[in-house]
Amino acid sequence: MQRRRFLKNAAAAISALGLPAIPQWALAADKAVGLRRLGEPHPFDYAWLKGQARALAAAPYKTHKRVLPAPVEALDWDQYQSIRYRQDHALWADGDAKFQAKFFHLGLYFHSPVHMYDVVDGQAQELAYDPAAFDYGSSGLKGKPLPADLGFAGFRLNTRADTERDFAAFLGASYFRAVGKEGQYGQSARGLAIDTGTGGPEEFPDFIAYYLEQPAPGSDTVVVHALLDSPSVAGAYRFAITNGDVLLMDIDSALYPRETIERLGIAPCTSMFQYGENDRRMAWDWRPEIHDTDGLQLWTGGGEWIWRPLANPTHLRFNMFMDDNPRGFGLLQRDRDFNHYQDDGVFYEKRPCLWVEPKDGWGRGSVQLVEIPTVDETFDNIVAFWNPEQKPQPGEELLYGYRLYWGAQPPASSPLAHCVATRTGLGGVVGQKRKHFSWRFAVDFEGGELAALAQANDLTVEAVLQLSRGGTEIVSARPLHQIKGYRAMFDVVPPDESTEQIDIRLFLRRAGKPLTETWLYQWNPPPPAERTLY
Repeated sequence: MQRRRFLKNAAAAISALGLPAIPQWALAADKAVGLRRLGEPHPFDYAWLKGQARALAAAPYKTHKRVLPAPVEALDWDQYQSIRYRQDHALWADGDAKFQAKFFHLGLYFHSPVHMYDVVDGQAQELAYDPAAFDYGSSGLKGKPLPADLGFAGFRLNTRADTERDFAAFLGASYFRAVGKEGQYGQSARGLAIDTGTGGPEEFPDFIAYYLEQPAPGSDTVVVHALLDSPSVAGAYRFAITNGDVLLMDIDSALYPRETIERLGIAPCTSMFQYGENDRRMAWDWRPEIHDTDGLQLWTGGGEWIWRPLANPTHLRFNMFMDDNPRGFGLLQRDRDFNHYQDDGVFYEKRPCLWVEPKDGWGRGSVQLVEIPTVDETFDNIVAFWNPEQKPQPGEELLYGYRLYWGAQPPASSPLAHCVATRTGLGGVVGQKRKHFSWRFAVDFEGGELAALAQANDLTVEAVLQLSRGGTEIVSARPLHQIKGYRAMFDVVPPDESTEQIDIRLFLRRAGKPLTETWLYQWNPPPPAERTLY
Protein backbone atom coordinates (compact mmCIF):
# COMPACT_ATOMS: atom_id res chain seq x y z
CA MET A 1 0.00 0.00 0.00
CA GLN A 2 1.17 3.52 -0.65
CA ARG A 3 2.75 5.04 2.43
CA ARG A 4 0.59 7.82 3.82
CA ARG A 5 2.65 10.98 4.29
CA PHE A 6 1.56 13.54 6.71
CA LEU A 7 2.60 17.21 6.82
CA LYS A 8 4.64 18.23 9.84
CA ASN A 9 2.91 20.24 10.35
CA ALA A 10 -15.55 34.34 28.07
CA ALA A 11 -18.90 33.12 29.48
CA ALA A 12 -22.18 34.33 28.01
CA ALA A 13 -22.96 37.92 28.96
CA ILE A 14 -26.30 39.33 30.17
CA SER A 15 -26.87 42.96 29.29
CA ALA A 16 -28.08 45.62 31.71
CA LEU A 17 -31.33 45.71 29.73
CA GLY A 18 -32.10 42.16 30.76
CA LEU A 19 -31.69 40.59 27.30
CA PRO A 20 -31.20 36.81 27.21
CA ALA A 21 -27.70 35.39 27.44
CA ILE A 22 -25.78 35.14 24.17
CA PRO A 23 -24.85 31.47 23.53
CA GLN A 24 -21.16 30.79 23.86
CA TRP A 25 -21.07 29.32 20.35
CA ALA A 26 -22.21 32.67 18.96
CA LEU A 27 -19.45 34.49 20.80
CA ALA A 28 -16.93 31.97 19.53
CA ALA A 29 -18.13 32.44 15.96
CA ASP A 30 -17.74 36.20 16.21
CA LYS A 31 -14.29 35.97 17.76
CA ALA A 32 -12.81 33.24 15.59
CA VAL A 33 -10.01 34.58 13.43
CA GLY A 34 -10.71 34.25 9.73
CA LEU A 35 -13.06 31.25 10.07
CA ARG A 36 -16.53 31.22 8.53
CA ARG A 37 -19.40 28.96 9.63
CA LEU A 38 -21.98 27.22 7.47
CA GLY A 39 -25.65 26.89 8.37
CA GLU A 40 -27.02 26.91 11.89
CA PRO A 41 -25.50 25.17 14.94
CA HIS A 42 -27.22 21.99 16.14
CA PRO A 43 -27.09 19.91 19.33
CA PHE A 44 -24.24 17.41 19.33
CA ASP A 45 -22.94 14.55 21.47
CA TYR A 46 -21.56 11.04 20.92
CA ALA A 47 -25.01 9.44 21.15
CA TRP A 48 -26.22 11.71 18.32
CA LEU A 49 -23.20 10.73 16.21
CA LYS A 50 -23.90 7.02 16.77
CA GLY A 51 -27.41 7.65 15.49
CA GLN A 52 -25.98 9.28 12.37
CA ALA A 53 -23.70 6.28 11.79
CA ARG A 54 -26.56 3.82 12.24
CA ALA A 55 -28.69 5.76 9.74
CA LEU A 56 -25.77 5.93 7.31
CA ALA A 57 -25.33 2.13 7.48
CA ALA A 58 -29.03 1.62 6.70
CA ALA A 59 -28.67 3.51 3.40
CA PRO A 60 -26.78 2.40 0.26
CA TYR A 61 -23.13 3.43 0.22
CA LYS A 62 -22.10 6.39 -1.92
CA THR A 63 -18.48 7.17 -2.64
CA HIS A 64 -16.97 10.27 -1.03
CA LYS A 65 -14.19 10.69 -3.56
CA ARG A 66 -14.52 13.46 -6.06
CA VAL A 67 -12.65 14.79 -9.06
CA LEU A 68 -10.73 17.83 -7.88
CA PRO A 69 -10.03 20.94 -9.97
CA ALA A 70 -7.31 20.17 -12.51
CA PRO A 71 -4.60 22.34 -10.85
CA VAL A 72 -5.25 20.55 -7.52
CA GLU A 73 -5.23 17.11 -9.16
CA ALA A 74 -1.88 17.92 -10.78
CA LEU A 75 0.00 18.72 -7.55
CA ASP A 76 3.13 16.65 -7.00
CA TRP A 77 4.64 15.84 -3.61
CA ASP A 78 6.85 18.93 -3.32
CA GLN A 79 4.10 21.27 -4.47
CA TYR A 80 1.58 19.82 -2.05
CA GLN A 81 4.09 19.97 0.79
CA SER A 82 4.56 23.70 0.23
CA ILE A 83 0.91 24.48 1.07
CA ARG A 84 0.49 25.75 4.63
CA TYR A 85 -2.55 26.64 6.70
CA ARG A 86 -2.27 30.19 8.00
CA GLN A 87 -1.71 30.60 11.72
CA ASP A 88 -4.17 33.53 11.92
CA HIS A 89 -6.95 31.20 10.73
CA ALA A 90 -6.25 28.40 13.23
CA LEU A 91 -9.27 27.11 15.12
CA TRP A 92 -9.25 28.33 18.77
CA ALA A 93 -6.30 30.65 18.02
CA ASP A 94 -8.07 33.54 19.74
CA GLY A 95 -9.14 31.60 22.83
CA ASP A 96 -7.52 30.55 26.09
CA ALA A 97 -7.16 26.83 25.40
CA LYS A 98 -3.75 25.17 25.26
CA PHE A 99 -4.46 23.80 21.79
CA GLN A 100 -5.15 24.88 18.23
CA ALA A 101 -6.33 23.03 15.13
CA LYS A 102 -5.22 23.63 11.55
CA PHE A 103 -6.49 22.06 8.37
CA PHE A 104 -5.00 20.21 5.42
CA HIS A 105 -5.73 21.07 1.81
CA LEU A 106 -7.01 18.51 -0.69
CA GLY A 107 -4.63 17.20 -3.34
CA LEU A 108 -1.94 14.57 -3.95
CA TYR A 109 -3.27 11.34 -2.36
CA PHE A 110 -6.24 13.06 -0.72
CA HIS A 111 -9.35 13.29 -2.93
CA SER A 112 -12.18 12.88 -0.41
CA PRO A 113 -13.42 16.16 1.15
CA VAL A 114 -13.96 15.92 4.91
CA HIS A 115 -16.55 18.03 6.75
CA MET A 116 -15.13 19.91 9.76
CA TYR A 117 -17.25 21.02 12.72
CA ASP A 118 -16.47 23.15 15.75
CA VAL A 119 -18.31 22.02 18.89
CA VAL A 120 -18.94 24.54 21.69
CA ASP A 121 -21.22 23.90 24.68
CA GLY A 122 -22.81 20.90 22.99
CA GLN A 123 -23.54 22.81 19.76
CA ALA A 124 -21.86 21.84 16.48
CA GLN A 125 -21.46 24.11 13.47
CA GLU A 126 -19.66 23.35 10.23
CA LEU A 127 -16.50 25.25 9.33
CA ALA A 128 -16.33 26.63 5.81
CA TYR A 129 -13.44 25.97 3.46
CA ASP A 130 -11.77 29.27 2.56
CA PRO A 131 -8.89 29.54 0.06
CA ALA A 132 -7.69 32.64 1.96
CA ALA A 133 -6.90 30.41 4.94
CA PHE A 134 -4.02 28.80 3.04
CA ASP A 135 -0.57 29.98 2.01
CA TYR A 136 -0.06 28.17 -1.30
CA GLY A 137 3.72 28.56 -1.27
CA SER A 138 5.39 27.17 -4.38
CA SER A 139 2.45 24.94 -5.30
CA GLY A 140 1.40 27.13 -8.20
CA LEU A 141 -2.21 27.18 -6.99
CA LYS A 142 -4.23 30.38 -6.96
CA GLY A 143 -6.77 30.51 -4.18
CA LYS A 144 -9.46 32.72 -5.68
CA PRO A 145 -10.38 30.46 -8.65
CA LEU A 146 -10.85 27.40 -6.37
CA PRO A 147 -14.46 26.38 -5.56
CA ALA A 148 -15.87 27.80 -2.35
CA ASP A 149 -17.09 24.32 -1.37
CA LEU A 150 -13.85 22.46 -2.13
CA GLY A 151 -13.53 21.18 1.44
CA PHE A 152 -10.68 20.04 3.67
CA ALA A 153 -8.57 16.87 3.63
CA GLY A 154 -7.94 16.57 7.38
CA PHE A 155 -6.54 18.42 10.37
CA ARG A 156 -3.65 18.58 12.79
CA LEU A 157 -3.33 19.66 16.42
CA ASN A 158 -0.75 22.05 17.86
CA THR A 159 -0.11 23.47 21.28
CA ARG A 160 -0.35 27.21 21.79
CA ALA A 161 3.27 27.09 22.96
CA ASP A 162 4.41 25.56 19.65
CA THR A 163 2.23 26.49 16.68
CA GLU A 164 4.59 24.98 14.11
CA ARG A 165 5.05 21.37 15.20
CA ASP A 166 1.87 19.33 15.52
CA PHE A 167 1.48 16.47 17.98
CA ALA A 168 -1.37 14.65 16.18
CA ALA A 169 -2.69 14.59 12.63
CA PHE A 170 -5.72 13.01 10.93
CA LEU A 171 -5.32 12.77 7.16
CA GLY A 172 -6.31 10.30 4.46
CA ALA A 173 -9.00 7.59 4.71
CA SER A 174 -9.24 6.83 8.46
CA TYR A 175 -5.49 7.27 9.09
CA PHE A 176 -4.10 9.27 11.98
CA ARG A 177 -0.87 9.44 13.97
CA ALA A 178 0.72 11.16 16.92
CA VAL A 179 4.00 11.74 18.74
CA GLY A 180 5.31 11.58 22.27
CA LYS A 181 7.89 13.91 23.77
CA GLU A 182 10.40 12.91 21.05
CA GLY A 183 8.32 14.87 18.54
CA GLN A 184 8.97 12.46 15.67
CA TYR A 185 6.20 10.95 13.57
CA GLY A 186 6.51 7.30 12.56
CA GLN A 187 3.88 4.61 12.32
CA SER A 188 0.18 5.34 11.81
CA ALA A 189 -3.09 4.07 13.19
CA ARG A 190 -6.43 3.70 11.45
CA GLY A 191 -10.02 3.83 12.52
CA LEU A 192 -10.63 0.43 10.95
CA ALA A 193 -9.04 -2.14 8.66
CA ILE A 194 -11.16 -4.33 6.41
CA ASP A 195 -9.95 -7.46 4.59
CA THR A 196 -6.27 -6.69 5.19
CA GLY A 197 -4.02 -9.54 4.10
CA THR A 198 -6.79 -11.73 2.65
CA GLY A 199 -5.25 -11.81 -0.79
CA GLY A 200 -8.21 -9.87 -2.19
CA PRO A 201 -8.89 -6.14 -2.40
CA GLU A 202 -8.49 -4.27 0.88
CA GLU A 203 -11.17 -1.76 1.86
CA PHE A 204 -10.07 1.58 3.31
CA PRO A 205 -12.91 3.25 5.27
CA ASP A 206 -13.01 7.05 5.33
CA PHE A 207 -13.52 9.46 8.18
CA ILE A 208 -15.99 11.71 6.37
CA ALA A 209 -16.62 14.27 9.16
CA TYR A 210 -14.76 15.47 12.23
CA TYR A 211 -16.30 17.25 15.24
CA LEU A 212 -13.66 19.13 17.27
CA GLU A 213 -14.74 20.11 20.78
CA GLN A 214 -13.38 23.45 21.97
CA PRO A 215 -11.01 22.55 24.85
CA ALA A 216 -11.58 24.10 28.26
CA PRO A 217 -8.88 26.58 29.36
CA GLY A 218 -6.15 24.70 31.20
CA SER A 219 -7.24 21.27 29.96
CA ASP A 220 -4.56 18.91 28.65
CA THR A 221 -7.12 16.98 26.60
CA VAL A 222 -8.72 17.60 23.21
CA VAL A 223 -11.89 15.67 22.31
CA VAL A 224 -12.48 14.82 18.66
CA HIS A 225 -15.38 12.86 17.18
CA ALA A 226 -15.34 11.23 13.76
CA LEU A 227 -17.96 9.75 11.45
CA LEU A 228 -16.72 6.76 9.43
CA ASP A 229 -18.12 5.34 6.20
CA SER A 230 -17.20 2.63 3.70
CA PRO A 231 -18.99 0.10 1.48
CA SER A 232 -19.06 -2.46 4.31
CA VAL A 233 -19.62 -0.43 7.45
CA ALA A 234 -20.39 2.94 9.02
CA GLY A 235 -19.20 4.00 12.45
CA ALA A 236 -18.87 6.68 15.12
CA TYR A 237 -15.67 7.42 17.04
CA ARG A 238 -14.78 9.51 20.06
CA PHE A 239 -11.11 10.40 20.69
CA ALA A 240 -10.01 12.00 23.97
CA ILE A 241 -6.43 13.04 23.14
CA THR A 242 -4.17 13.91 26.07
CA ASN A 243 -0.84 15.40 25.09
CA GLY A 244 2.20 14.43 27.17
CA ASP A 245 5.54 12.61 27.22
CA VAL A 246 3.51 9.57 26.16
CA LEU A 247 0.47 10.78 24.21
CA LEU A 248 -2.78 9.04 25.13
CA MET A 249 -5.81 8.57 22.90
CA ASP A 250 -8.81 7.21 24.79
CA ILE A 251 -11.12 5.87 22.08
CA ASP A 252 -14.72 4.67 21.95
CA SER A 253 -16.10 3.30 18.71
CA ALA A 254 -19.49 2.06 17.51
CA LEU A 255 -19.63 0.11 14.24
CA TYR A 256 -22.68 -0.68 12.11
CA PRO A 257 -21.97 -3.21 9.32
CA ARG A 258 -23.81 -2.95 6.01
CA GLU A 259 -22.77 -6.48 5.11
CA THR A 260 -20.87 -9.46 6.45
CA ILE A 261 -17.19 -8.56 6.83
CA GLU A 262 -14.68 -11.31 6.14
CA ARG A 263 -11.83 -9.84 8.20
CA LEU A 264 -12.48 -6.90 10.52
CA GLY A 265 -9.41 -5.15 11.94
CA ILE A 266 -9.92 -3.29 15.23
CA ALA A 267 -7.29 -0.74 16.35
CA PRO A 268 -5.03 -1.32 13.33
CA CYS A 269 -1.40 -0.18 13.58
CA THR A 270 0.40 0.47 10.28
CA SER A 271 4.18 0.62 10.03
CA MET A 272 7.23 0.12 7.81
CA PHE A 273 10.06 -2.40 8.03
CA GLN A 274 12.61 -2.54 5.21
CA TYR A 275 15.50 -4.25 7.00
CA GLY A 276 17.15 -4.61 10.39
CA GLU A 277 19.63 -6.76 12.31
CA ASN A 278 17.56 -9.90 11.81
CA ASP A 279 16.53 -9.45 8.16
CA ARG A 280 18.91 -7.87 5.67
CA ARG A 281 17.26 -9.11 2.48
CA MET A 282 16.66 -5.54 1.23
CA ALA A 283 19.72 -3.94 2.85
CA TRP A 284 21.01 -2.20 -0.25
CA ASP A 285 21.05 1.25 1.41
CA TRP A 286 24.07 2.77 3.17
CA ARG A 287 22.21 3.03 6.48
CA PRO A 288 22.59 0.05 8.86
CA GLU A 289 18.82 -0.29 9.52
CA ILE A 290 15.59 1.20 8.14
CA HIS A 291 12.33 0.65 10.02
CA ASP A 292 9.62 2.53 11.92
CA THR A 293 9.19 -0.41 14.29
CA ASP A 294 11.10 -3.62 14.87
CA GLY A 295 8.62 -5.94 16.54
CA LEU A 296 5.10 -6.87 17.60
CA GLN A 297 4.56 -7.24 21.35
CA LEU A 298 1.61 -9.13 22.80
CA TRP A 299 0.31 -9.37 26.37
CA THR A 300 -2.18 -12.19 26.21
CA GLY A 301 -5.32 -12.68 28.24
CA GLY A 302 -3.51 -15.54 29.97
CA GLY A 303 -0.68 -13.25 31.04
CA GLU A 304 2.03 -14.41 28.60
CA TRP A 305 4.35 -11.78 27.10
CA ILE A 306 5.35 -12.43 23.48
CA TRP A 307 7.84 -10.66 21.22
CA ARG A 308 7.74 -11.24 17.48
CA PRO A 309 10.51 -9.47 15.49
CA LEU A 310 9.33 -8.00 12.18
CA ALA A 311 10.67 -8.95 8.78
CA ASN A 312 10.46 -7.94 5.12
CA PRO A 313 9.43 -11.26 3.53
CA THR A 314 9.72 -12.33 -0.09
CA HIS A 315 5.92 -12.80 -0.24
CA LEU A 316 2.93 -11.66 1.82
CA ARG A 317 3.11 -13.27 5.24
CA PHE A 318 0.14 -13.59 7.58
CA ASN A 319 0.25 -14.60 11.25
CA MET A 320 -2.65 -15.11 13.65
CA PHE A 321 -2.19 -15.11 17.45
CA MET A 322 -5.34 -16.57 19.00
CA ASP A 323 -6.40 -15.04 22.33
CA ASP A 324 -9.27 -14.47 24.73
CA ASN A 325 -9.62 -10.94 26.13
CA PRO A 326 -6.12 -9.67 25.26
CA ARG A 327 -4.52 -7.27 27.72
CA GLY A 328 -2.59 -5.34 25.07
CA PHE A 329 -0.58 -5.45 21.87
CA GLY A 330 1.38 -3.05 19.71
CA LEU A 331 4.12 -2.35 17.21
CA LEU A 332 7.22 -1.14 19.07
CA GLN A 333 10.48 0.52 18.10
CA ARG A 334 12.66 -1.04 20.81
CA ASP A 335 15.99 -0.19 19.20
CA ARG A 336 16.47 3.50 20.07
CA ASP A 337 20.22 3.85 19.34
CA PHE A 338 21.05 6.46 16.66
CA ASN A 339 24.21 4.52 15.74
CA HIS A 340 22.07 1.62 14.56
CA TYR A 341 20.35 3.83 11.94
CA GLN A 342 22.71 6.75 11.20
CA ASP A 343 19.79 8.74 9.76
CA ASP A 344 19.97 12.40 10.78
CA GLY A 345 17.01 13.34 8.59
CA VAL A 346 14.08 11.17 9.68
CA PHE A 347 15.50 9.84 12.99
CA TYR A 348 14.25 6.27 13.09
CA GLU A 349 15.49 5.88 16.67
CA LYS A 350 12.91 8.49 17.75
CA ARG A 351 9.93 6.86 16.06
CA PRO A 352 7.09 6.25 18.54
CA CYS A 353 5.91 2.89 19.75
CA LEU A 354 2.13 2.37 19.57
CA TRP A 355 0.46 0.29 22.29
CA VAL A 356 -3.18 -0.80 22.17
CA GLU A 357 -4.93 -1.38 25.50
CA PRO A 358 -8.53 -2.70 25.41
CA LYS A 359 -10.77 -0.91 27.93
CA ASP A 360 -13.30 -3.76 28.16
CA GLY A 361 -13.21 -7.45 27.42
CA TRP A 362 -12.94 -8.04 23.69
CA GLY A 363 -13.76 -11.75 23.97
CA ARG A 364 -12.29 -14.37 21.68
CA GLY A 365 -10.38 -13.54 18.53
CA SER A 366 -6.83 -12.99 17.40
CA VAL A 367 -4.14 -10.39 17.01
CA GLN A 368 -3.20 -10.59 13.35
CA LEU A 369 0.06 -9.51 11.76
CA VAL A 370 0.47 -8.87 8.04
CA GLU A 371 3.96 -8.39 6.55
CA ILE A 372 4.13 -7.30 2.90
CA PRO A 373 7.31 -7.24 0.79
CA THR A 374 8.69 -3.76 0.16
CA VAL A 375 11.64 -2.50 -1.84
CA ASP A 376 12.12 0.77 0.06
CA GLU A 377 11.02 2.88 3.00
CA THR A 378 8.27 4.81 1.17
CA PHE A 379 5.74 1.97 1.58
CA ASP A 380 3.93 0.91 4.73
CA ASN A 381 4.22 -2.87 4.69
CA ILE A 382 3.37 -3.89 8.27
CA VAL A 383 -0.15 -4.05 9.75
CA ALA A 384 -1.26 -5.41 13.14
CA PHE A 385 -4.83 -5.44 14.46
CA TRP A 386 -7.43 -7.31 16.54
CA ASN A 387 -9.85 -9.56 14.67
CA PRO A 388 -12.95 -10.78 16.56
CA GLU A 389 -13.76 -14.47 16.28
CA GLN A 390 -17.31 -13.85 15.01
CA LYS A 391 -17.63 -12.14 11.64
CA PRO A 392 -19.65 -8.90 11.85
CA GLN A 393 -23.16 -9.15 10.41
CA PRO A 394 -25.47 -6.50 8.93
CA GLY A 395 -27.68 -4.77 11.47
CA GLU A 396 -25.36 -5.38 14.42
CA GLU A 397 -23.92 -2.72 16.71
CA LEU A 398 -20.30 -3.45 17.63
CA LEU A 399 -18.85 -1.42 20.50
CA TYR A 400 -15.08 -1.29 21.07
CA GLY A 401 -13.28 0.86 23.62
CA TYR A 402 -9.50 1.05 23.79
CA ARG A 403 -6.55 3.31 24.54
CA LEU A 404 -3.64 4.09 22.25
CA TYR A 405 -0.30 5.14 23.76
CA TRP A 406 2.25 6.89 21.52
CA GLY A 407 5.82 7.30 22.78
CA ALA A 408 9.23 5.80 23.39
CA GLN A 409 7.96 3.18 25.84
CA PRO A 410 4.59 1.42 26.17
CA PRO A 411 2.77 1.91 29.50
CA ALA A 412 2.80 -1.81 30.28
CA SER A 413 5.89 -3.99 30.46
CA SER A 414 6.71 -7.50 31.55
CA PRO A 415 8.58 -8.13 34.83
CA LEU A 416 10.53 -10.70 32.83
CA ALA A 417 13.56 -9.95 30.69
CA HIS A 418 12.84 -8.78 27.16
CA CYS A 419 14.51 -9.26 23.80
CA VAL A 420 16.74 -6.37 22.74
CA ALA A 421 18.28 -7.78 19.54
CA THR A 422 17.82 -10.57 17.01
CA ARG A 423 20.64 -11.35 14.61
CA THR A 424 20.89 -14.01 11.94
CA GLY A 425 23.46 -15.39 9.53
CA LEU A 426 25.04 -18.54 8.16
CA GLY A 427 25.39 -21.30 10.75
CA GLY A 428 28.26 -23.64 11.48
CA VAL A 429 31.46 -23.57 13.51
CA VAL A 430 34.09 -20.98 12.70
CA GLY A 431 37.25 -22.63 11.37
CA GLN A 432 35.53 -25.91 10.52
CA LYS A 433 34.35 -26.94 7.06
CA ARG A 434 30.56 -26.83 6.72
CA LYS A 435 29.04 -30.13 5.60
CA HIS A 436 25.42 -28.98 5.46
CA PHE A 437 23.40 -25.78 5.39
CA SER A 438 22.17 -24.23 8.65
CA TRP A 439 21.10 -20.76 9.76
CA ARG A 440 22.39 -19.06 12.91
CA PHE A 441 20.19 -17.12 15.35
CA ALA A 442 21.61 -14.94 18.15
CA VAL A 443 18.91 -13.53 20.44
CA ASP A 444 19.84 -11.11 23.24
CA PHE A 445 17.77 -10.59 26.40
CA GLU A 446 18.12 -8.07 29.21
CA GLY A 447 16.13 -7.02 32.28
CA GLY A 448 14.35 -8.93 35.00
CA GLU A 449 16.68 -11.22 36.94
CA LEU A 450 19.27 -11.50 34.19
CA ALA A 451 21.61 -8.73 35.41
CA ALA A 452 22.24 -10.46 38.74
CA LEU A 453 22.57 -13.88 37.10
CA ALA A 454 25.00 -12.55 34.48
CA GLN A 455 27.11 -10.88 37.15
CA ALA A 456 27.33 -14.22 38.96
CA ASN A 457 28.18 -16.00 35.69
CA ASP A 458 25.30 -18.36 36.31
CA LEU A 459 25.52 -21.15 33.70
CA THR A 460 22.32 -22.92 34.75
CA VAL A 461 20.23 -20.59 32.56
CA GLU A 462 18.96 -22.63 29.60
CA ALA A 463 17.41 -21.85 26.24
CA VAL A 464 14.05 -23.56 25.75
CA LEU A 465 13.57 -23.99 22.00
CA GLN A 466 10.75 -25.38 19.85
CA LEU A 467 10.55 -25.69 16.06
CA SER A 468 7.61 -26.52 13.81
CA ARG A 469 9.95 -28.60 11.64
CA GLY A 470 13.66 -29.15 11.11
CA GLY A 471 16.39 -29.55 13.70
CA THR A 472 18.70 -27.45 15.86
CA GLU A 473 22.40 -27.46 16.56
CA ILE A 474 24.83 -25.63 18.86
CA VAL A 475 22.13 -24.45 21.29
CA SER A 476 23.48 -22.26 24.12
CA ALA A 477 22.59 -19.52 26.60
CA ARG A 478 25.43 -17.58 28.15
CA PRO A 479 25.97 -14.31 30.02
CA LEU A 480 26.44 -11.23 27.88
CA HIS A 481 28.07 -8.76 30.26
CA GLN A 482 28.01 -5.88 27.77
CA ILE A 483 24.22 -5.61 28.17
CA LYS A 484 23.97 -7.15 31.65
CA GLY A 485 21.92 -9.92 30.14
CA TYR A 486 22.12 -13.21 28.24
CA ARG A 487 22.53 -14.31 24.65
CA ALA A 488 20.75 -17.39 23.30
CA MET A 489 22.41 -18.85 20.23
CA PHE A 490 21.42 -21.77 18.00
CA ASP A 491 21.48 -23.03 14.42
CA VAL A 492 18.38 -24.21 12.56
CA VAL A 493 18.85 -27.05 10.06
CA PRO A 494 16.12 -27.31 7.39
CA PRO A 495 14.76 -30.88 7.14
CA ASP A 496 14.61 -30.83 3.33
CA GLU A 497 15.04 -28.61 0.28
CA SER A 498 11.67 -26.93 0.78
CA THR A 499 11.35 -23.20 1.40
CA GLU A 500 8.33 -23.87 3.64
CA GLN A 501 8.18 -21.65 6.73
CA ILE A 502 9.72 -22.85 9.98
CA ASP A 503 8.15 -21.46 13.18
CA ILE A 504 10.56 -20.97 16.09
CA ARG A 505 9.68 -20.42 19.76
CA LEU A 506 12.28 -19.52 22.40
CA PHE A 507 12.55 -18.37 26.02
CA LEU A 508 15.15 -18.61 28.78
CA ARG A 509 14.53 -20.36 32.08
CA ARG A 510 16.33 -21.40 35.22
CA ALA A 511 15.30 -24.17 37.59
CA GLY A 512 12.04 -24.55 35.70
CA LYS A 513 11.14 -20.84 36.05
CA PRO A 514 10.78 -18.60 32.94
CA LEU A 515 13.20 -15.66 32.96
CA THR A 516 12.20 -13.96 29.71
CA GLU A 517 9.29 -13.15 27.47
CA THR A 518 8.57 -15.61 24.67
CA TRP A 519 10.41 -14.90 21.42
CA LEU A 520 8.65 -16.04 18.24
CA TYR A 521 10.08 -16.08 14.74
CA GLN A 522 9.15 -17.27 11.26
CA TRP A 523 11.98 -18.26 8.94
CA ASN A 524 11.80 -19.45 5.36
CA PRO A 525 14.88 -21.42 4.25
CA PRO A 526 16.34 -20.23 0.95
CA PRO A 527 16.00 -22.34 -2.20
CA PRO A 528 18.65 -25.07 -2.54
CA ALA A 529 20.57 -23.10 -5.18
CA GLU A 530 21.06 -20.27 -2.67
CA ARG A 531 22.30 -22.40 0.25
CA THR A 532 25.96 -21.54 -0.22
CA LEU A 533 28.23 -23.08 2.44
CA TYR A 534 31.25 -20.82 1.84
